[in-house]
Amino acid sequence: MVVAMGSRATLLPTSSSSIFSTKNIHRNPSPFISSPARLSTRFARTCVRAQKRPTWLPGLDPPAYLNGTLAGDYGFDPLGLGEDPESLKWYVQAELVHARFAMAGVAGILFTDLLRVTRLVNLPIWYEAGAVKFEFASTTTLIIVQFLLMGFVETKRYMDFVSPGSQAQYGTFFGIEAALEGSENGYPGGPLFNPLGLARDVESARVWKLKEIKNGRLAMMAMLGILVQANVTHAGPIDNLVKHLSNPLHTTVIQTLSGSGS
Repeated sequence: MVVAMGSRATLLPTSSSSIFSTKNIHRNPSPFISSPARLSTRFARTCVRAQKRPTWLPGLDPPAYLNGTLAGDYGFDPLGLGEDPESLKWYVQAELVHARFAMAGVAGILFTDLLRVTRLVNLPIWYEAGAVKFEFASTTTLIIVQFLLMGFVETKRYMDFVSPGSQAQYGTFFGIEAALEGSENGYPGGPLFNPLGLARDVESARVWKLKEIKNGRLAMMAMLGILVQANVTHAGPIDNLVKHLSNPLHTTVIQTLSGSGS
C-alpha cells in the first residue's frame, strides 16, 4: 500500500494487522482519507444540489429531457410535446420566433397608441389599422409584397433550421450573409443584429438568451391581454390604462369582464 506523507511516498504492507486496515480507517478516520460512507453521502448531496433548479411549479420534478440547458427552461411541458428531440428543437425555434414577433407587436401597438391618444399623429386605433388604405399602394399590392418577402425569409429560416449554417454558403440573401452570421441556429449576429457585441462569449450569450426569452414570453402574454381588451372594451391599451388609473379600485379586470356580459 502506498501512502503519501508530505512530498514522499512510503510503501507499507497491506496485511490485516496493518494500522491502515479498513477496520482502523473506520475507527479513526484520517483527515486525508474519506470513508466509503462519507464519500457516498457527499456524492448524494452533490447530486441533490445539481438537481435543484427553478421550476414553473415549486417542488415539481422536471421531465428528464428538460435538463436546464435550454434558455428559459423551467421544466414546463405538461403535454409532453418535447419528448422527441427533433420536435423539441422545432418547438424551441417556434417559441423564439413567436416571442420576437410578440415583442415587436406590443412595442408597435403601445407606441402608435400613445401617439394617437396624445394627438401627436393622426393614427387609427391599432386593430383598425389594417383597413386603412394607403395612397402609395393598394391593400392587395401590400399583401402580395408581404407574402413574397415573408415567404422568402421564412423559407430561408426553415432551410437553415434543417441544415444549420447552410444558408451562409449560398449567398442568396442579398449577399449579406456574413453580416448576419451568429453563434448558433436561431440567433443571428454580426454588425446588423449584434452591433454592440453583447454576446461576446458563451456566458454572456447565455444571459442574453435568458433575458430575451423571458421578455418574449411576457410580450406574448401582453399581446393576449391587448387582444382581449380590444374585444371587450373596444379601446386601445393606453385608453384602458388611463381609465384604470383614474379609478383603480373600481376599474379592474374583474369589473370590466363582469360588466361586458350585462
